[in-house]
Amino acid sequence: MKLSVGEIKTFAARNGIFMALVLLIAFFSVLNPKFFSTGNAMNVLLQVAELGIIALPLGLLLISGAVDLSVGSIASAAAVNAALTMSATGSIVLGFAAGLLFGALAGMLNGFLVAYLGLNPIVVTLGFLSVWGGYAMLMTNGRTVTRTELPDGFREIGTASIGPLPLRLAMLIAAIALAWYVLNRHRIGREVYAVGGSQRAAYLMGIKVTRIRFGLFAACGVSSALAGIMLAAKVQSVSPAIGLNLEMSGLTVILLGGVAFAGGSGRIGGVVAGLLFFGVLRNGLVFLQASPFLQTIIVGLTLVVAVALDESIQKIVKKSWENRGRAALAERSHPDEDTQSPTGLALRS
Repeated sequence: MKLSVGEIKTFAARNGIFMALVLLIAFFSVLNPKFFSTGNAMNVLLQVAELGIIALPLGLLLISGAVDLSVGSIASAAAVNAALTMSATGSIVLGFAAGLLFGALAGMLNGFLVAYLGLNPIVVTLGFLSVWGGYAMLMTNGRTVTRTELPDGFREIGTASIGPLPLRLAMLIAAIALAWYVLNRHRIGREVYAVGGSQRAAYLMGIKVTRIRFGLFAACGVSSALAGIMLAAKVQSVSPAIGLNLEMSGLTVILLGGVAFAGGSGRIGGVVAGLLFFGVLRNGLVFLQASPFLQTIIVGLTLVVAVALDESIQKIVKKSWENRGRAALAERSHPDEDTQSPTGLALRS
């Protein structure tokens, strides 16, 4: 089957991140042969585990046409809540409960203001980015909750395993499977796409637009809290800035994965590929002993590139659909010759 230039461009636009990931791995492997190893691959996966737990529900929210810029601060504040609760009670269960409850309430607050009151999600969540970051600083007086203040069992969670898999990696895999199922096999997934495509059209179809948005914000809050607590378990201490820049990293991953910032399109496979690309990039820079400051610059530039790619992909896809529409219209206007006259000759006026 012969593909048109437009179809090839659309395929490349939708799957470019997968090709870029392969090229990036090859690039770092040539520069340092130790990069391409099973042990380092596991390191990359573990390094992006918490970021992936945040990025997956955030990706669903972006597909629905909204965004949450407060996820990093929610992660910090939830981790602080969990740490202070564990320090005061000695109970890991109560600590997790306090942290996850905070995340759920913070997410629901965002959801209520955006979905039910109709406030701009960028403005609301940008405001709470500062609020929850300040809350984390206030609760700790700006200090780090140290390892000795946390229960021994909590410190072991960061290195725990389920069978052959590290617990953090198992949680990431579970989050990927759940997000994929919701988006591709559940009614909610179709509704998320519909809401992102057109809120009014979705409403006229009978979809509970406010309920979908509210639920997605709540899910982002819970996942952010879980990621923050797991990050604390990994580093065995809790800084009030432990979730710093997670929102920017999450957005970079999602946009690299081909999710449209305007909403209405995106795939979980793309988000996973974007997550791996981000992890390989950071890990490769460490292998090359790049300056931490240079790493920060490159990660920031990656976000800019991701936004540019998002714009380019949407233009290519839009043009592809327009060309298909014109072709279909032309086909209806000029039917096949065999159907125009009994002799197979075109009838002309």
